[in-house]
Amino acid sequence: MGRTSKDKRDIYYRLAKEEGWRARSAYKLLQINEEHDILSGVRRVVDLCAAPGSWSQVLSRQLKPTEDEGKDVKIVAVDLQLMAPIPGVVQIHGDITKEATALEIVGHFEGGKADLVVCDGAPDVTGLHDMDEYVQAQLLLAALNITTHVLKDGGNFVAKIFRGKDVQLLYSQLQLFFETVTCCKPRSSRNSSIEAFVVCQNYRPPPGYVPNMANPLLDHSYGDLTPLVGVNKVIVPFLACGDLSGFDSDKSYPTQSAEDGCYEPLAPNQSPINPPYKTACELKKGSHVSQPGTTAIMNSDPKLLEL
Repeated sequence: MGRTSKDKRDIYYRLAKEEGWRARSAYKLLQINEEHDILSGVRRVVDLCAAPGSWSQVLSRQLKPTEDEGKDVKIVAVDLQLMAPIPGVVQIHGDITKEATALEIVGHFEGGKADLVVCDGAPDVTGLHDMDEYVQAQLLLAALNITTHVLKDGGNFVAKIFRGKDVQLLYSQLQLFFETVTCCKPRSSRNSSIEAFVVCQNYRPPPGYVPNMANPLLDHSYGDLTPLVGVNKVIVPFLACGDLSGFDSDKSYPTQSAEDGCYEPLAPNQSPINPPYKTACELKKGSHVSQPGTTAIMNSDPKLLEL
């Protein structure tokens, strides 16, 4: 019942299953690319906080190896959480706040650097907007910090952001490293959500800047390069991505088989890896097996099983 209800109220959730995406977030990257063309000419990509892998799926399908110059596409996905394999994607089980992870990424590029870095990572929201915005801002800065180690000059950076009262500080930090910073809202992102995505183009670090994981960002200690001046300070353009004639993520759509009354929900494209309930299920099965010299507990009260 729960799965059917979720399918009916979220059109992008259903489309993701029908088209083989691991999560509905795949459409966010597709719509961002339609607006900003961030995948054009890209050969090396880093996907930070990649699990469950929907953005890596988009990258692997959109980017094709070329035989003209003898260059193959290289996609590196990084996450602390295990992820099912994706053809054409190299996975790194590592922490984006560690320099060793940055060195391992560059190692997969054979000493080169990435053309594009994307990050769709987000914390487990608490419902307290101030707390969620702060944690997301720190995650974005951590992604930006490792990006300064692995992104080539002129490269692009795309990351999730929570728009709040202090988002202007993040914009100013990003504009120190990129020529153009745009905040966009894909149509597949719900209007009720405070999430958006920053599209940073043409990476150009401040003169003399040396990437360092030990130094926190957002301290504006890069000489005289600070955009926080004037009455209006910095105005970052805000764009809506996605065709307005397409699906609305906040609207409920009937299922195709609703008229027949025989709706059959599809299973997820990628089932969870080592979910938290797996151990509990195994313990429950073990409690139902009788041991020699003991009395089997069959269909007993769950409270008694806890004892």
